[in-house]
Amino acid sequence: MKLVVSLLLLLQLPEQADSRCFCQVTGDLDDCTCDVETIDVFNNERLYDKLQALLESDYFRFYKVNLNKPCPFWTVNSHCGLRDCAVKPCSPNEVPQEIQSSSHNKYSAEANEQLEECEEAGRLGAVDVSLSDETREALLDWNKHDEEAQRFCVVDDEDSPDSQYVDLQLNPERYTSYKGAEAWHIWNSIYEENCFKPYTVKRPKSSKEVHLFYSWLQGQCVEKRSFYRLISGLHASINVHLSARYLLEDSWFQKRWGHNVSEFRQRFDSELTGGEGPKRLRNLYFLYLIELRALAKALPFFQRSSFRLYTGRPEQDQKHKELLLHVLQVTRSFPLHFNETSLFAGDEQEAAKLKEDVRLTFRNISRIMDCVGCFKCRLWGKVQTQGLGTALKILFSGQQIEALPSSSTRRPSFQLSRQEIVSLLNAFGRISTSIRELKNFRKLLAEEP
Repeated sequence: MKLVVSLLLLLQLPEQADSRCFCQVTGDLDDCTCDVETIDVFNNERLYDKLQALLESDYFRFYKVNLNKPCPFWTVNSHCGLRDCAVKPCSPNEVPQEIQSSSHNKYSAEANEQLEECEEAGRLGAVDVSLSDETREALLDWNKHDEEAQRFCVVDDEDSPDSQYVDLQLNPERYTSYKGAEAWHIWNSIYEENCFKPYTVKRPKSSKEVHLFYSWLQGQCVEKRSFYRLISGLHASINVHLSARYLLEDSWFQKRWGHNVSEFRQRFDSELTGGEGPKRLRNLYFLYLIELRALAKALPFFQRSSFRLYTGRPEQDQKHKELLLHVLQVTRSFPLHFNETSLFAGDEQEAAKLKEDVRLTFRNISRIMDCVGCFKCRLWGKVQTQGLGTALKILFSGQQIEALPSSSTRRPSFQLSRQEIVSLLNAFGRISTSIRELKNFRKLLAEEP
């Protein structure tokens, strides 16, 4: 009899192990027609390697950032004296001059020349083109206002004299020991003040609180619910990166970075997070869907003949544009894209107000990144929030993208700066890496005794 009981217990062990594999998120995602398994296969087998190869190119590896902007909301006591928080900026000769030239941010050299010639011809052929200085200034302000009205992020780093170029490949996102009260303050400000959550509803710390919190969240409109899930997904993705590139050994001889399963458990194990961890991972998949859809929608913008990944090396630039278009074509082939038309539908006036509320709230979150005390964390926080903001801009500019002029001599109403393009692809690269790393952590957890 004892032998039979022992055999039954042994047979039950695999099932118990599977149930404890908290990162084995499965099934359909809320507010979507997609499932986790489809995303895993698509990302890990079809997209990840191509995307990473693209991000290693000169156009995408150099990001312009101002890491010395003061926090606009509170006093930051320090800028993290930890060694691994440091960011090494590029010297001027390390960045291709063509990238540093702002005139190539949106158009190729030929397109700029054609545009100037056509504008000049239009001025000469007009009946009366005399404009006062005041009118010209007003027109510039209107154009700037129109572009700002589309943006979900503050993007003043690009034109700041205090900004420097950083090689993202040489300053990878990884664990820096930046934690404690300062790091908590950042995320608490984001969740408590910028996620449409009333102060009476607290973020969950136990299984009971998780149930109550998500009951409240389900009662919200799909737009506010989606906004929270995007922020939670971004937070989860960052935590996956920090767990996957953890400082495992620090000696006089070497530094060794790698997967820290214990750290991963602390952030995502259901038992250690009051049931919250698996929901965070599901929100990561939701974020992946949103950014994937934005890339697919942006394809017509990048297909224009006037658009080049301009670094001054024509053969490489063409090769990398072809790789970019291939990556975007792959994103379009995804079978279960998120349907953004479900957002901001209904009454037109109410939908417009809600969209503006979401836009301004996300802009506020992008400003909070200047309050991050660790420079490396601040750098990647800026890249990823700007990338997500650019994705949202694309998603809700569908009509303008579809109406892009075929002629390279006409200025399109929808535009993306180089800064937005670089952040968009690198941000999605981080999410794609997180999905890939979940596969690695599942394997490591399965190998544990």
